[in-house]
Amino acid sequence: MPLPAAFAGRLRVPVIAAPMFLISGPDLVVSCCRNGVVGSFPALNQRTTQGFADWLPEIAERLDGEASPFGVNLVVHRSNPRLDADLAVVIERKVPLVITSLGLNRDLIKAVHGYGGLVFHDVINLAFAAKAADAGVDGLIAVSAGAGGHAGPLNPFSALADIRRIFDGTLVLGGALSNGTQVAAARMAGADMAYLGTRFMATRESMAPQALRSMLLDSSAADIVYTPAISGVHGNFLRPSILAAGRDPDDLSKPASLDFGTTEAKAWRDIWAAGQGVGAIDDLPAAADLCRRLADEYEAALAGAGRLSHRAAAEPVG
Repeated sequence: MPLPAAFAGRLRVPVIAAPMFLISGPDLVVSCCRNGVVGSFPALNQRTTQGFADWLPEIAERLDGEASPFGVNLVVHRSNPRLDADLAVVIERKVPLVITSLGLNRDLIKAVHGYGGLVFHDVINLAFAAKAADAGVDGLIAVSAGAGGHAGPLNPFSALADIRRIFDGTLVLGGALSNGTQVAAARMAGADMAYLGTRFMATRESMAPQALRSMLLDSSAADIVYTPAISGVHGNFLRPSILAAGRDPDDLSKPASLDFGTTEAKAWRDIWAAGQGVGAIDDLPAAADLCRRLADEYEAALAGAGRLSHRAAAEPVG
């Protein structure tokens, strides 16, 4: 499946910088879009709908026609009381890409399509993927094992194979991807794009607090805890942040109610999400430099794959 027409000629590398709660803001979005990556942010990163509405013209004014499109994440779950108001702003401002999560809303999809926008929906299993495909989304984001925050248990190869059988739209892979070589691997495995969150968390433009930035540099995959006990839904979180919040990462109980980051809960403010790809992070570059690095690594990996193919063809069998 080719990329959406709206993306044609505007990406240097097929990557979406995932919308991260309390982390992604205008500076990160704009820097990504100016450097060939789709930038995105959650509407809920502003405390009010008016604040969210104020961000959109700021972002649009800082971008030009050559930049990559940007996206906004809307939480569809009933715990989000702002959905209708935020959606009205999205429609008014004609946001190019809407990324929906934690629920499916056919009226939302219809409304975004009404002004020519795209809807990508994140899923953790085949059942959710089938429902979203039937609802007419333009893209599916396979949030596989190892992804930061809410994530599924599926191996990424399995997720891609299962979803591709039922969906011919744009398929995006998320889960422990940190460099351009892995983006190339995702493409060769059947994805159209890659979804990177934790790697963009560790950039100068992210809104991550300094303590989180330091923790990202010091952590590895062994420091990631996959549990439903932080928000009520299975997700990946940094063990050191769980300990710092006074909880035992080896003896966690589920919260009394679900927490999808729509309140001032400690689940996202103090206990930090991150993916298993955190071990590949050893610097805090400017987002522009990271985008260029990803593109260079991606192009080199594709060229290397061609050389491997020629080598395999030349080697004798048996």
